[in-house]
Amino acid sequence: LMNGGTILIEPKFSPSSIFELIQNRQATIFAGVPTMYNFLIQHDKGQKEHFHTVRLCISGGASMPVALLTSFERKFGVMVAEGYGLSEASPVTCFNPIDRERKAGSIGTSIMNVENKVVNELGEEVEVGQVGELIVKGPNVMKGYYKLPEDTEYALRDGWLYTGDLAKMDKEGYFYIVDRKKDLIIVGGYNVYPREVEEVLYAHRDIVEVAVIGVPDPSLGECVKCYVVCNNQEITEEKLIAYCKEHLAKYKVPSEIEFLKELPKNTTGKILRRALKQQVSQER
Repeated sequence: LMNGGTILIEPKFSPSSIFELIQNRQATIFAGVPTMYNFLIQHDKGQKEHFHTVRLCISGGASMPVALLTSFERKFGVMVAEGYGLSEASPVTCFNPIDRERKAGSIGTSIMNVENKVVNELGEEVEVGQVGELIVKGPNVMKGYYKLPEDTEYALRDGWLYTGDLAKMDKEGYFYIVDRKKDLIIVGGYNVYPREVEEVLYAHRDIVEVAVIGVPDPSLGECVKCYVVCNNQEITEEKLIAYCKEHLAKYKVPSEIEFLKELPKNTTGKILRRALKQQVSQER
């Protein structure tokens, strides 16, 4: 906006229309959510030449699996930079710096005038590499939720916005989203982060999309269930579970894998785990 750049907005996402728009208008930056990048990769007509004018791709809205990020960069030859934000912070707090190293899987470093840190349940900052809740402070943080004083009091504490996202920070100040705090699965007392299981499955060549949730288990409290979309009809639940056993600790291995034609998504293409959880609740 400050440089007078033209903004091209598509009313509905379609890989073929995106390819055409970029080529016809010589677009230089593309921004989307991980699902969009996945569809662009899966499109059979997608070629490197379709993104030859693009110098930077931006991903947000949800964490992008590293396997998906590397597959996109390999196919289209353009770097993807992830950031992080939420509506309550107007709406960005972190971004991968384009003048320094981009770290795959990271949401980058704190943007100017904004402070991010990772804390434990007592609000104390944790050590580098440890997982905790990401909290944010800055002039972009909201004053509160409209006519919701209790929610405001819970979200805003001592000048910090508690995001509800679990994260960790490395020694260079790069942050990594681990998962949503409410999506954490506890299997027999062990913490299982859905994203960790999803990352493993996204690395499988036959997986197009995946979502992981926790479901009630009479013995362990919860167990891991996966919903997947595949491009190979011969793949079976047994084969995928065996694959997971090769790459995950025993308690993280899915106890059940359900195949779907498509995962539920919102209007921006973000996969909705809560819709899958509601489905499980209704079934039980």
